[in-house]
Amino acid sequence: MRHPLESLLTAGGILLMAFLSVLLLPAPSLGLVVAQKLMSTFHLMDLNQLYTILFCLWFLLLGTIEYFVARFIWRRWFSRAS
Repeated sequence: MRHPLESLLTAGGILLMAFLSVLLLPAPSLGLVVAQKLMSTFHLMDLNQLYTILFCLWFLLLGTIEYFVARFIWRRWFSRAS
């Protein structure tokens, strides 16, 4: 039986892993030509907006991957529920 708050715990776990990713993993760095092209494509005002969006998406992606890997490991080898 699934826990009724499992979807809320999943979202919270992803955010927690994203915050840990900020501390542990490096963020991508774009070249100037690529950054200018992305700024013109998405109609951004300056480079700070682009990197803010890029860092948020990067860390949420890493947090999601880390969460599902940790959940798989937990359910595969450490969980006592069958």
